Amino acid sequence: MKTFIYILIGLTLVFFVTQAFMVRSTSKTEQHKYSVIKTYDNFEVRRYAKALFSTVKLNEKSYDEVSGKGFRVLAGYIFGGNESNEKIAMTSPVAMQIGDSSKMSFMVPAGYSLDNLPKPTDSKIYFEFKEEAIMAAIEFGGWASDEKIEEYKKKLIAELEKAQIQYKGNFTYLGYNPPYEVFNRRNEIVVELENYK
Repeated sequence: MKTFIYILIGLTLVFFVTQAFMVRSTSKTEQHKYSVIKTYDNFEVRRYAKALFSTVKLNEKSYDEVSGKGFRVLAGYIFGGNESNEKIAMTSPVAMQIGDSSKMSFMVPAGYSLDNLPKPTDSKIYFEFKEEAIMAAIEFGGWASDEKIEEYKKKLIAELEKAQIQYKGNFTYLGYNPPYEVFNRRNEIVVELENYK
């Protein structure tokens, strides 16, 4: 019995040390830069910097399918699946639009441009440049799901309508943590704003 308890304590310690390492690693990952313009009760308005993204369009229409297939394609590219066999650093957050026209995007790390990015070996990957944009963002914790994404999308819409703020375009899910990270998980739903003052 004592042996079992010691093993359990040891495994618990290993788990918490591993999670602490993961949290530290995630905090050092390059993120899409933004500044907060205004904080409301349940959401923020942010100014996002212009950035370049590697993107893949998908036929899948659920969070699990888009996150699984999209990540495999884009991770393949940054882990060396390109004509130069070059490894490219992971960035955060992973962006997903889910619906009739789904897609996943990784921000391209600083120092790269269309001129020096290695060409993908997978023809489904393309690059898109996004200009500076003002976005509304609502956050939730835990693991994402279609139900949670829809719930917080509706909450953000209600908050924007209450504040009489107009939005445009598609809602995007942002995920900041790898799936094996248990604590302090961060998820967001964002949408671009129109004529925000």
